[in-house]
This record gives sequence, structure tokens and C-alpha cells, in this order.
Amino acid sequence: MMKNKNLLATIIALTVMVVAALFLTQKEQNNSTNSTEKVKIGVLQFVTHDSLDEIYKGIKAGLEEGGYTTTENLSIDFMNAEGDQSQVQTMSKKLVDNGNELLIGITTPAAQGLANATTGLPIIMGAVTDPVGANLVTDLKNPGGNITGVSDQTPVADTVSLIKEITPDAKTIGVLYSSNEDNSKIQVAEFKAAAEEAGYTVLEYAVASSNELASTVEVASSKVDALFTPVDNTVASAFSTVVSVANKSKTPIFTSVEDMVEGGGIASVTLSQYDLGVATGKMTAKILDGANPADTPVQIFNEGTVVVNQKVAKELGITLSDDVINQASKVIE
Repeated sequence: MMKNKNLLATIIALTVMVVAALFLTQKEQNNSTNSTEKVKIGVLQFVTHDSLDEIYKGIKAGLEEGGYTTTENLSIDFMNAEGDQSQVQTMSKKLVDNGNELLIGITTPAAQGLANATTGLPIIMGAVTDPVGANLVTDLKNPGGNITGVSDQTPVADTVSLIKEITPDAKTIGVLYSSNEDNSKIQVAEFKAAAEEAGYTVLEYAVASSNELASTVEVASSKVDALFTPVDNTVASAFSTVVSVANKSKTPIFTSVEDMVEGGGIASVTLSQYDLGVATGKMTAKILDGANPADTPVQIFNEGTVVVNQKVAKELGITLSDDVINQASKVIE
């Protein structure tokens, strides 16, 4: 009888030890899982072109500066609508449904698509020219909802001054932009006001898609002394076409981003797209750490630097003055 009791006690003790060991093992596995669990965010890019690609690179760098890397604690659900507005809506819904904790919209159309898809998830704007006018926030200092981010505001008055310095005989400027992009319409209105105040005649040339660019530039080039294009995704995505047609009449093109100067524009007062991305990434990290988008002010970029293309100027028969060269942060030879 005593032997049976001892045997029973031994069995009970062993059972308790096994259960305890299993519990501790499971707890360690759970802790290990929690320590390596990645936060998942969604990124929607409107279209592929160098400027937006630079923004996305900057976003990842900014996130890393904020303590989030894809190798350790971050998973990025990236989608690109390739300029298709219907895809913006479809992909926005997918990013919401995919279990992402936060969303980033690169450009105004992408941010608007995400805003239409959710009012619950935090949304960070990456390079949106006029967040209030685009109905994304109610106030730049106090956004008031689930959206905040970074705004790029092209210094159009400086651009007008640069046009005057490089093409002093110009009287008429054509503005090329997409009629489907709210951010472009805002920039065009600001540029037109500044240019007309400086004494220029401004003609607007709006396109509904990149398919219209060649014919539109051909018409514009016959009527203007210079072309200006704002930060516009449709124009940027097919800028080589714009350059090819404008070069036939030796019409100089003033742009708003450095990549387009490198791609054949003559000059620009530009904002660094990479720096815009870095700022977007840092703000994303801040929100992931617990900050509330509603009371996180929109960060504004509005101080540009001059970039000129000496090679293009020579091809067009335009001489860049020493003053222009000296004020340029970059001269493309």
C-alpha cells in the first residue's frame, strides 16, 4: 500500500514538472514571438517616376532613423497605382483590408484615395502641396483627424525670378499640367499670379492624360517663349516626350523638381524629393510611437534651391550668366 502511495506521489510530481516545463516553454516562445513581431504599414504611390521613387527611398530612410527597419520590426505593404485613378481606389481599400496599422500616401491623389477608404487608420501624407485645399486636413497646425504628414510648396515667386534671369526676352510663358491633379491646379494658380504680377502673359495648357502631352506641347511651343511645369505626376511620368517635342522649337522648359532638370529641363527652383521622403518617414515613426495625427502639425517644405542644366542651355542657344551659375546648388554639364 505504501509503495502504491509513493508511486502515485511520484507520478503526480512528474506530471506537475512536465506541465510546468511546457508552460515555461510556451511562455518563452510567446515572448520570442512578441519581441520579433513586426508592425505592418501600407504605402500607396500614385505613379512611377524618379521624383516619387526618391520620396519612397527617403521614407524608408526616415523610418530607419526613427527606429523602424524591415529587417527587424517593420513590414511594408507597398502598392503603385501607375497613374490609374481607379486603381488608387481599389488599392486604397486593399491596404485598409490587409491589416496595416498605418498608411502612407505618396502624392495628393494617393493620399486622397486612402482618406476616402478609412477614417480610422492613421494616414501620413508624403508630398501633398495643399492638404487643406485637397480636403485632407482642416488646419495645417492642428490637422484634426486621422491625417497629417509633409507638404511640398513650390517657391513659385523664385521660379518666376529665375525665368527672368535665364530668358530675359521672354514675354509669354506656357504652363503645362494635368487637369486631374488638385495639387497641380493649386501650383498653377500661384504661379500664374506671380508671373502676371511680374509682367508675363501666362497661357495654361492642361492635359487629361499623358497621351495628350505630345500634341499639347507642340501647340504650346508655337505660342510661348518658355514652358513651366509644376510638381505634376502626369507630366513627370512622360517628361521625355515633353522634352522631345519642345526641343524641336528650342523652347526652354522650367520645372519644379531636380530630376526633370536632369531629364531635359533647363532649370528649376527645386525641393529635395528625398528629403521630403525622410521627413515623411520620421513623422510615420513618430505616429507609430504613439503620437496622434490630429494634433501633429503638417511639416511644410517651401525653401528651394536652384538647379540648372548647362548642357541643355547650350543646345537651346541660351547663355547662363555667372550670377545664375553661382546661385545654383547643382549645375548639370
